[in-house]
Amino acid sequence: MTSPPTTRGAARTRPPSGRGAPPAAATPRPSWWLRHQRTLAPYVFISPFYLLYGLFLLVPIGVGLYLSCTEWAGLGAPRWVGLRNYQDLLTDNSFWTSVRNTSLYVVFTMCVVVPAALLIAQALNARGLRGRDMFRLAYFMPVVISPIVVALVFGLVFDNEFGLVNGLLEAAFGFGGIDWLGDPAWARVTVVILVLWRWTGYLTIFFLAGLQNVPKELYEAAAIDGAGPVRRFWEVTLPSLRPVTAFVAVTVLISTAQIFEEPFLLTQGGPGESTLSVAMFIFRAGFQRQQLGYAAAAGVLLFLVVFALGLLAMRALKVGRDQ
Repeated sequence: MTSPPTTRGAARTRPPSGRGAPPAAATPRPSWWLRHQRTLAPYVFISPFYLLYGLFLLVPIGVGLYLSCTEWAGLGAPRWVGLRNYQDLLTDNSFWTSVRNTSLYVVFTMCVVVPAALLIAQALNARGLRGRDMFRLAYFMPVVISPIVVALVFGLVFDNEFGLVNGLLEAAFGFGGIDWLGDPAWARVTVVILVLWRWTGYLTIFFLAGLQNVPKELYEAAAIDGAGPVRRFWEVTLPSLRPVTAFVAVTVLISTAQIFEEPFLLTQGGPGESTLSVAMFIFRAGFQRQQLGYAAAAGVLLFLVVFALGLLAMRALKVGRDQ
């Protein structure tokens, strides 16, 4: 009989046990960041936007709301007056004059500048037009010119005695003594002309980009059905440009409600207050009269009105919804 295999080698290789065995190494617990890294990492990456958003938007809005309920000249501690600034605004004739003037600018821009930009874009998009790039540059040039230069040129063009416009009117029709910048009614007309000249080309770029994305097959199908140029414009062009038109209309509404440069540089809000806008009223109250709380209250009202009108326009034009 064979003897059983010895177990001496196995006994030697068996790990020691008992009191003499070294303790097992404890697994270190991961840090708090490692345990939540997958959940928090996206928020860390987007946090710079929210920090800047809060610092440059939410904080100024909160400070503006607070200042609108105070009386403050820029030095010292603001004095809390509650809603008195808003009550004074509702009975301030200058404020209501600025509201009427701003409403005139908004209505004119929506009813004249936007359609003019659409018609110019339609003309520039015509086939076989020579010098198309030159026309585009000419229409867009007023946007990149400094507003100060624009005001100086328009001041010379509409000068009462030596202006180009009065000279042309006198040469063509025998009269040219219109006081463009001194008469309240004509001063509004001058500001409106400046707005028309300066912003029509800018809006034309948006409409031109929209026209170039309209499928040509739609025009060909309409032509086969016997539609003329006018009917193709109403039945094909306008429906296809609906998103662009909505964007332009809302943008123009918000921008024109805050108009400042044109009346400020051309007429300084005058003569009297005939061209005063709400933004100019806020500038006068805050930086010329040192009524920062009163100016903040006017700014809050302007913000609320513009925000409400923007929402109504977006709902009416169905911006951001399926067409």
